[in-house]
Amino acid sequence: MRVNLAKRRMLEGKPAIGAVVHLGSPLAAEFLSLEGFDFVLVDGQHGIWDDNSIMLAFRGICVGPAVPMARVQENNYYAIGRLLDRGALGIAVPMINSVEDAERVAFAARYPPKGGRSSGSFGARFHGPDYQSWSNDELFLAVQIETKQAVERAEDILVVDGIDGCWIGPVDLGYSMGVDLNTPEGAAAHEAAILSVLEACRKTNKIPGIAITGTDDIQRRIGQGFLFATASNDVGFMLNSARETLHKLGRGT
Repeated sequence: MRVNLAKRRMLEGKPAIGAVVHLGSPLAAEFLSLEGFDFVLVDGQHGIWDDNSIMLAFRGICVGPAVPMARVQENNYYAIGRLLDRGALGIAVPMINSVEDAERVAFAARYPPKGGRSSGSFGARFHGPDYQSWSNDELFLAVQIETKQAVERAEDILVVDGIDGCWIGPVDLGYSMGVDLNTPEGAAAHEAAILSVLEACRKTNKIPGIAITGTDDIQRRIGQGFLFATASNDVGFMLNSARETLHKLGRGT
């Protein structure tokens, strides 16, 4: 049995810090796991991945201490199943805007009687031959709250049985709200929406998560009570380090 240590941390009220990988490199996912992140999330929505490279990334992540997770391309029964069958122990599903959306997620992600997932997890056998007996319990299933509509329905969405928590997408949420984050009014409205989702998580006893960039921001969000937090991504880590190096050498912009 493989224990989802990131999920265990969050259930104990401790934050799990993760990194996102976009660039399609299983080796990069492995390296980030070895650095000590609690989870590494393969971005199947926006990242440059295919089925085989995702499967290799999950195996690479398990070389280190991190838990292999993924964002699915869309809320689709078969797409969710394919990621799970390749070894994901955490799934984030984008653009969940209603109770019905959340119910489809929960149905797709867990085996009967808790859901309707189909048997055939050949790519997940590296987790052990007893995988199907414990996968329902060890899976962390997060819905993305990233629209004005989803914020207004957050409590109803999160209370759906089988949903473990959320992962707020602040950028898309700002787009959906139509606010200018460079103005005090826009920033305040955006922050209020985020905090209302945090409160919905507290009311429903679900795990609050948010996508974050920057050390200062992640410390602030953890202080507010967010537990499922992505610090940055492979692109950000690489470019920030490159800029810092060039700056120290008096080069770059």
